[in-house]
Amino acid sequence: MSVDFSEYISCLDEDDHEHIEALESSYHEAQRVMSPRGLQNYLEGMRAMCTMGRGHDLVLTYVQEMPGVAKEVGEDIIPDIVESMMKLASHTSGSVITLILANLPLAAARLGDADVLRGFLKLLHQMTGKAPRGLRPMMENMDELLSKLTLGGLRRWVMWGAQAHQRDLDGQMAYFSLQTESAKAMLQSERRGTLFVNNQRKLNFYLRALWARAFFMRPTAGDFETRRGLKPFIEDFQIHVPDAYDPFRNIDGIEIYRAAAAHCAAHMVYTREPISGEELSQAQMRFIELFEDARIEYLAYKEFPGLRKLWLAFFTAKPGQEDEYGEAHETMDLMLRATRAIMDPDYRDSESLINEVAGKFREKLGNDPHAKNLSWMAGVDFYNRIQTIAKIPSVRILSDWPIPYRDDNRYFWAFSENLFVSQGVDYMPANQGTVRRYVSVMEFVNEIDSEMTHDNPDEILVLATELFPYEDAGEATASWNDMEGVEPVSDPYHYNEWDYHVQLARPDWATVIERKQGKADPEIMDGILTKHKPIASRIRHLIDALQPQGIVRRRGYEEGEELDLNAAIRAMIDIRRGVMPDPRINIRITRHIRDLSIVLLLDLSESTNEKIGDIAEGEEGYEEQPSILDLTRESAGLLSWAIDSIGDNFAVHGFASDGRHDVQYYRFKDFEQGYDDDAKSRLAGMKGGLSTRMGAALRHAGWHLAQQNAQKRLVLLVTDGEPADIDERDPQYLRHDAKKAVEDLAMQGIYTYCLTLDPNADRYVARIFGENSYSIVDNVERLPERLPNVFAALTG
Repeated sequence: MSVDFSEYISCLDEDDHEHIEALESSYHEAQRVMSPRGLQNYLEGMRAMCTMGRGHDLVLTYVQEMPGVAKEVGEDIIPDIVESMMKLASHTSGSVITLILANLPLAAARLGDADVLRGFLKLLHQMTGKAPRGLRPMMENMDELLSKLTLGGLRRWVMWGAQAHQRDLDGQMAYFSLQTESAKAMLQSERRGTLFVNNQRKLNFYLRALWARAFFMRPTAGDFETRRGLKPFIEDFQIHVPDAYDPFRNIDGIEIYRAAAAHCAAHMVYTREPISGEELSQAQMRFIELFEDARIEYLAYKEFPGLRKLWLAFFTAKPGQEDEYGEAHETMDLMLRATRAIMDPDYRDSESLINEVAGKFREKLGNDPHAKNLSWMAGVDFYNRIQTIAKIPSVRILSDWPIPYRDDNRYFWAFSENLFVSQGVDYMPANQGTVRRYVSVMEFVNEIDSEMTHDNPDEILVLATELFPYEDAGEATASWNDMEGVEPVSDPYHYNEWDYHVQLARPDWATVIERKQGKADPEIMDGILTKHKPIASRIRHLIDALQPQGIVRRRGYEEGEELDLNAAIRAMIDIRRGVMPDPRINIRITRHIRDLSIVLLLDLSESTNEKIGDIAEGEEGYEEQPSILDLTRESAGLLSWAIDSIGDNFAVHGFASDGRHDVQYYRFKDFEQGYDDDAKSRLAGMKGGLSTRMGAALRHAGWHLAQQNAQKRLVLLVTDGEPADIDERDPQYLRHDAKKAVEDLAMQGIYTYCLTLDPNADRYVARIFGENSYSIVDNVERLPERLPNVFAALTG
């Protein structure tokens, strides 16, 4: 199949046969490893590389290297690579980007997973802001770095060098070139024992030899801050293991990999039905996991006796003086000894309870290892009996199982609506809600006249196409849905929620549903500028100060896009005089743009309907006392006008909640939408009601921001009170959850700032958002003035 490349590579010479041959050969290679959708992304990437205008080498390198990357980690990574290169184009030169593209097949082969490679691309983007001069030398040494470091180790090595040589440009070059002793010492300290990519094929053959079936294995890179990394886990029928293992008490890394792979595979082979987590505490679940792990391992080493020796070695190994897991808690030590007693019939523990429990469980395994609730009953019984000899520690200690090959056991748990019961309130499960049923026209007609309809239906009927009245079918009239239907709500979004009592996240606990409020006259929003004319005039000066400057040429660089003729002439004169010339003879062209995305998130709870103050004599625009909602609308209108004039990418959203299963999220203006009459009409129709479940709303706003390609991302929250909801009586619970949501967003590179109208917010707002991430508006009437000023201070 021949392709006309002229549409995609307009920057290359069509008469250059060498270029055409390289394109055709690379495209034929891509056809062998990519689907039609992947090939289209590949071609669109060529067009993007051309539009960057950084030379032929960059385009040809992309063309030649992408098939190899797709072969290693899949074709879905190509749009992410193109996006990353476009971001890097504003921070570094074309030759460096070409060098990065040339190293991507190596990185894909060494990292071994698309998600891990995405993490590598994010690291490069971070590095351009912290140590841009180190990119080129690091790329030149990438083979050595990735042969010794995991992604987490590479990230720590990079960040240490960037911080240590923040203002020493020559030191940056030397560090990332591996020419300094500190670089080599850090490289050695971050070096891991056994890398997954070096042993993946061996592990696949190992599992296939045991169970005569294929198991899919993927590396994870969760060790950005600690060397230990993530626990193994099973998700979507794939085994996820850490990308590297250090030796554990004289057991080398490959043995840990074999033990982890075999253990996870045993879960997949011998687990016939999930275990219910109903009415269980987190501590009870840890004890049940102990016996379920012992059960599936029993079935595995009954079939393959050598596995018992492999797993038992982890329980008999003696800890060293510098054991990273430290000394086990008293209760954890009893659990480890119980596991060993179940696995080893010849072992006799000094505690009679351990011997009794292990003996009974081995007997039941011998009778029927697949008996229903076998592990559930044994775990709960052991949990109750162990409290007679030891104190149950916190869930955090129980969850930190000091055996590296054991997984996190998410695979076999079935969570039900009563998994967590708090404060005696009966919760509705997050995964239960309105169901969409796709029906035919006849089913729809038969159901549509039902009198049993209400505002919160259990079922929504969905047709493949719009249904119009029959008698008006020939005319372009409104559909039945437009005339009589309600505005649709989104599919539910489930988010974890932090429980500070047990220091764990409740999985899929809060449900966010996007809804739409009514519309009003957009002239209301235009009238705000007239009403607040003095404020609008001051904002106009802010707009002029914040607008980007466009193209800027900076002289005095060793690398750049243009030659500085005056500097080049001076350098030639110095050469003729026998003097060392100044090598900074290039001009670097930069675009001063505001690479910013912002969500203005408005608290629309019932308290915003409260009236404030008295109407000043002669004050225009208010026929009665204004409410907090009125001032919130006006401040949002002024800020939207300002941001739209500057040209930043922004959205205006709001939220309210009616319990954890119905967090209502309103999108008044989206990122891709202009500040037009439709957006103004939705802002004008803004209404307040219900409660304030802040953490779930922040997470959902962060999800929307994460979809935006921006260097800086900001959630600007306007609220009139602390987090609260009808189904939660503990005032600290939702505060801690909001604090955790802010921390989670910060880890994604999303900054959160709070503008609160609560005069008593000093009690909690600093603990939620941080010391320098909030402002308190003591005079609510000044909110329309304060909000644009806060935005300017944050983004200027």
